[in-house]
Amino acid sequence: QVQLVESGGGLVQAGGSLRLSCAASGSIFRFSAMGWYRQAPGKQREWVAFINSGFDTNYVDSVKGRFTISRDNAKNTVYLQMNNLKPEDTAVYYCNFRDSLRPWGQGTQVTVSS
Repeated sequence: QVQLVESGGGLVQAGGSLRLSCAASGSIFRFSAMGWYRQAPGKQREWVAFINSGFDTNYVDSVKGRFTISRDNAKNTVYLQMNNLKPEDTAVYYCNFRDSLRPWGQGTQVTVSS
């Protein structure tokens, strides 16, 4: 069974940066599109960024120009570099496969203070 383990969250001031990591078990990682998602308090989980096996990327409009998704297939890891963070980015961040969701990991909390 595939496991997803997110890390790298924390508390930062507005304008700061964080780099999230997600380690995925299983040999299918390198052939799969991966995504980052987030869930803010009282809101539904939403997608943030995707990267496919060919390294093409896609972002929700609210993070374009600030966030960068990347992957290292040798490490079965996907990253999310977050710059110029805003208070509205505060959420628990999760990673998952884009086209076939697996059981969610524990996520990593990102808190941006104003």
